[in-house]
Amino acid sequence: MIKKEQERLRKLLEKEKEGLLSQIKHLENNSLNKSQREASGDLSGYSFHIADMGTDNFEREFTLDLVSSEQKLLYEVNEALRRLEEGKFGPCEGCGKAISRKRLQAVPYARLCLKCREKGEKS
Repeated sequence: MIKKEQERLRKLLEKEKEGLLSQIKHLENNSLNKSQREASGDLSGYSFHIADMGTDNFEREFTLDLVSSEQKLLYEVNEALRRLEEGKFGPCEGCGKAISRKRLQAVPYARLCLKCREKGEKS
């Protein structure tokens, strides 16, 4: 992989990382860092109806799932940056062939070429 292409991918990965960090921070600030009292807007700290509590709990669980997914993607982006730094970025971890540029443009942290990815999804 040529230097110019590596630098372009590094910038793409850094932009992806910034976006993920921003999204995680947003989710934490707007949902996870609030107590149930703050989230419900109720002064007593308890919802008036059990269904309201269920909705509050569902929303909190949903947000936790979103944060977990974003953190997994952040890990993949950081690993891709590490591989790029070590000069191990580009080959498929399944077959060893080069991952196509189109795939890396779409998913810059991809570890597998499209064929290997499809094989993994089928099995």
